[in-house]
Amino acid sequence: MSKSRLGIVLIGAASVTAAMMMASPTQAVTCPASTTCSTTVNFTVTAPDGLTITVPESPVNIGGSTPAGQISGPLGTVTVTDQRAALTATWVASVVAATGGFTTGGGTAAETIPNTAVLYWSGAATTTGTGTFVPGQANAAAAQSLDISRTAFSKTSGSGDNSAAWNPTIVVNVPAQAVAGTYTGTVNHSVA
Repeated sequence: MSKSRLGIVLIGAASVTAAMMMASPTQAVTCPASTTCSTTVNFTVTAPDGLTITVPESPVNIGGSTPAGQISGPLGTVTVTDQRAALTATWVASVVAATGGFTTGGGTAAETIPNTAVLYWSGAATTTGTGTFVPGQANAAAAQSLDISRTAFSKTSGSGDNSAAWNPTIVVNVPAQAVAGTYTGTVNHSVA
């Protein structure tokens, strides 16, 4: 056989051997007696739904009063669900009333109760998971007006999935000049 044919045969045989080695399955690890023989294991934990907030179904009626009186009632359960499976699982839920206040009839100035007269307090929450959960307003004395965005509830430390559910109270200080009617407005929650 000539040198060039022998070279071609050897190159071909080396290519077949290399292909067989690449295609062969991974071999088991063999260790001598009295030594530790290790296998690395991988698995994945997924975060199914992220960070969400659930609010009561509309409309919610919190009661009634006369002019210069006060109305106070529960809004219904607000729930933050954190399924991000995060190492740092913190969040802030915010609340604010929609611009324009609470109106009746044609919504004229005389038929409007401003957001400054509508207060919110979260109270305590039922929680799951680890970390520190902080009410935005722990009790009635801490109630805040809804004319600007307020912290309704927050989670300031912890990791992994968690949740908090609270039933906030809405307090309306009815102005002395308020006209009779059913007043309607929107309370907006968000979480980030």
